[in-house]
Amino acid sequence: MYTNVCKHCHKVFSSRLKAYACDDCKEIDVDHFNDIEAYLKEYPNSNALQISDALGITAYEVLNYLKEGRLNISRGHLEQL
Repeated sequence: MYTNVCKHCHKVFSSRLKAYACDDCKEIDVDHFNDIEAYLKEYPNSNALQISDALGITAYEVLNYLKEGRLNISRGHLEQL
């Protein structure tokens, strides 16, 4: 069992796998990720600040998806903030 902390509400919860969002916030996490993914399909060379400004999601959260391995850099590089 893993003891996790939700990245949205900061609630501590246990799960069998490493998780970044609790059951209550999982829908928020999926919605944010889908919004980022759709934005990157339309604007493929965007950086974290551009995504943040366009979607109202913090740049820190965008970079966390990259760190979690959910977003990948396919061409070029990610510019530093």
